[in-house]
Amino acid sequence: MVTIKSEREIELMREAGRILANVHEELGKVVKPGISTKEIDRICEEMIRSQGCIPSFLNYQGFPASVCISINDEVVHGIPDKHRYLEEGDIVSLDTGVIWKGYQSDAARTHIVGEVSDTARKLVEVTEQSFFEGIKYAKAGNHLNDISKAIQAYAESFGFGVVRDLVGHGIGTEMHEAPEIPNFAQRRKGIRLAAGMTLAIEPMITAGRYDVAWTDDGWTVVTEDGSLASHYENTILITDGEPEILSL
Repeated sequence: MVTIKSEREIELMREAGRILANVHEELGKVVKPGISTKEIDRICEEMIRSQGCIPSFLNYQGFPASVCISINDEVVHGIPDKHRYLEEGDIVSLDTGVIWKGYQSDAARTHIVGEVSDTARKLVEVTEQSFFEGIKYAKAGNHLNDISKAIQAYAESFGFGVVRDLVGHGIGTEMHEAPEIPNFAQRRKGIRLAAGMTLAIEPMITAGRYDVAWTDDGWTVVTEDGSLASHYENTILITDGEPEILSL
């Protein structure tokens, strides 16, 4: 069941989103060639806890870190590793979340590391913009599928792939709540959006085909064809007017 948040719950989620936005802004400053993904995770956890929050990803269904760090052909859920370092030319997705007084916020950003290829740069730009194309339709009275269709149409207009096996989600006291939010068109319109719904919308876009596979660690999702992948996510609030982006 999709929950409608009260004004008090929305205020708590606003604060969770504000804190998470600050965490992402600071994390972006440490993304440089030579840093280990484990060090990024350490910095992320310290920042979240220093704000009085709990890192929502740590130990979630057994995930061993506070931030998913996915590099190049990794779509999502990459596990930080002290022996893995960012290199010039990489693109890296940082996906993390916080719990503030029992309420969650979830957001992801893909960063470029030094000088990257034109394809990599374009992929990161289009992935981010596809989120904003989608939320043009995130208004009370519209249907969930309006968001999904807009994301897919924009990403595919550049020849990119839209991952089918992973989707966005509702969010609140739980990280994953109803509804599921695909980034591609469905046959059904989906639920009608209503003010007070809080959603995590997260395009996952590839430079090649949309097919993905899970690696042996059970977490990391990679593109089957080895093409680059990019991920962009925010927690948003449906209102009677324009959507409010809580984690920006």
